[in-house]
Amino acid sequence: MNFEQEKLISQVAELVENQKKLVAIIEALSSENKLLHQKVKALLKRMFGKKSEKLNPNQLELLLGFAEELEVTPEDDDTPSPSSPSRPRKSRKSKPRLPENLPTEKVIIDPDEVKSDPDSYKCIGEEVTEELDVVPQQYFRRLIIRRKYKSINDKSLPPVIAPLAPRVVDGGYATPSLLTDITLRKYEDHLPLYRQEQIMKSRFGIELSRKTMSDWIGVTANWLQPIYNHMRNALVDSKYLQIDETPIRYPDKNVGSKQGYFWLYNHPGGDVIYEWHTSRAANCLDEMLNNFCGVIQTDGYGAYISYAKSHSNIELAGCWAHARRKFTEATDEEPKLAGWFLNQIGSLYHIESRLRNSNAGSELRCAIREAQSQMIISRIKKALDLKRFKHLPQSRTGKAIGYALKYWKQLEYYLHNGLVEIDNNLVENAVRPVALGRKNWLRIGHADAGIRSAIIYSIIESCKRYGINTQEYLCDVLSRLPSMKITEVSELTPKNWIAARKKQAA
Repeated sequence: MNFEQEKLISQVAELVENQKKLVAIIEALSSENKLLHQKVKALLKRMFGKKSEKLNPNQLELLLGFAEELEVTPEDDDTPSPSSPSRPRKSRKSKPRLPENLPTEKVIIDPDEVKSDPDSYKCIGEEVTEELDVVPQQYFRRLIIRRKYKSINDKSLPPVIAPLAPRVVDGGYATPSLLTDITLRKYEDHLPLYRQEQIMKSRFGIELSRKTMSDWIGVTANWLQPIYNHMRNALVDSKYLQIDETPIRYPDKNVGSKQGYFWLYNHPGGDVIYEWHTSRAANCLDEMLNNFCGVIQTDGYGAYISYAKSHSNIELAGCWAHARRKFTEATDEEPKLAGWFLNQIGSLYHIESRLRNSNAGSELRCAIREAQSQMIISRIKKALDLKRFKHLPQSRTGKAIGYALKYWKQLEYYLHNGLVEIDNNLVENAVRPVALGRKNWLRIGHADAGIRSAIIYSIIESCKRYGINTQEYLCDVLSRLPSMKITEVSELTPKNWIAARKKQAA
């Protein structure tokens, strides 16, 4: 073999090697392009499409080729799916009745013939037309006049005057009802103070600045703080808490604005407490969990995991709603595989629904879960292990599988503890009022305002848990607090307040 031939062979070998490298690069780019395309499609669907996709239940068990590995007999794709029974047509509902406790005004209309000669007619019945009317909000001025008296018989005695009842705002003209109205308009109706200022001026001719209203909200929060502290202590004494956090911006003179956080603590069937922190670090949990001993249920945020690892008195439970959400996001990418997992998780939720509807206690819940849910959990785990290496980690399916496996110990915790719920949805629901408010007033006024907002949110949302009319509650509580002893404040927590009301009504 001469030199030219060797050179030619070397060049061919080099070309083959370069071709292999190019093929590998093309495959990698193709895979990345496919992944990016799926992400864009999912993003567009989230922004403009339907919130959820309906899956064919006949396809849910076809685990994309690993049904045999799970010892599940796949259905024949050619078998026609049974037609779903047509839904019965809903009967037209009658108009909803108005609450019976609404103030009622009766207007009686008689025919002109009867009015002109009432003795010639006899009433044989009536037709009632129901209306819902409203009287626009009215502000009025109240003058509290305390007359002074001088003794006629003994002129040496000083004049006497009736004492003024303790007031919520010393030296001010705000009543408990006005403070309640301003507070609820901001924190329950999400109406910013500047808009309240405009409404008062344009509709009622009242000059009331947002600065004054902001100060009054601060006074209101200060009065409510002892109640908040009692609620907080009661949660610390419980053995189970659900925790979440949500961001909210606050102004900073150096950088314009910074990100703060409301941390939420919830006990199912009890109060919900908001805490304000300017950080999302794990040490923010110290304030609430310093004396807590029990189970905390959270999403996959690392601060909770690191905190639980460093505190032996705390156990960690996971959230199946988050795991389910990951597979829901993967339905566009792998509809059959994601559908199978969603079907299995749905079975877990069906069991929980039956337990909830039967008002099962913790011991019965634990027994049913170990007898029924454990089998489904084991099936999900086996499927996750079989499919973990068959999908790119950064694909939506890979992320869903990776999330479930990463937090598997926390996800299966609820099986063996009847106090713990299957997910963290109750505390996540408490995030919604903050999210709605954030869309309207964008950020809180300053860092210290976060504390008072946390107090007020805690009171309002806990009242909702017990079915309490927040306006009635705050008016009553703010009227009573100025004359109460600190030892009596525990009577005014939403839980104790509604219990006392029910006892009086019984």
